[in-house]
Amino acid sequence: MAIFPLFASAQAGSVLERQVKAAYLYKFAGFVEWPEGSFAKPDSPVVIGVAGADALADQLEAAVAGRNANGRPLQVKRLKRGESVAGLHMLFVSAALDKANAQEWMTACRGQAVLTVSDADESQAMGSIINFVMVDERLRFEVALKNAATAHLRISARMLQAALRVQQVAS
Repeated sequence: MAIFPLFASAQAGSVLERQVKAAYLYKFAGFVEWPEGSFAKPDSPVVIGVAGADALADQLEAAVAGRNANGRPLQVKRLKRGESVAGLHMLFVSAALDKANAQEWMTACRGQAVLTVSDADESQAMGSIINFVMVDERLRFEVALKNAATAHLRISARMLQAALRVQQVAS
């Protein structure tokens, strides 16, 4: 079985698309290494923030209930504009947000050890590490290694192999 299987066709905004995004977000947590000191204790949860997508947050809560990533429980936190990103390990920024609001979230995470994920156009230019894209009616993802390096995160080679595209770090 593939680590990141290509799921059934999904139409933008559909329940199936939210389910697939939630499954990917859950899976991503197991394929990222955060720097030492990112967690207060060995059993501290991986906190996944969701900005601008309450329906996805609901789906993600159902997907992570009772599960863990690398021995850590998973916790979902809904974020409202202006809230702090302190304590987050992952942040999903929805395309439903206006560009200025999405940029605020990405800027707040800059230099922090936060895996930023978005489905917004131009999200990698804003600093997102992972971007969801629709290809042939299938949800896929792209990874920006430069943005991951800036966040001091290491992405598993297995996850990179499953990505549609990997933007390499400029040398």
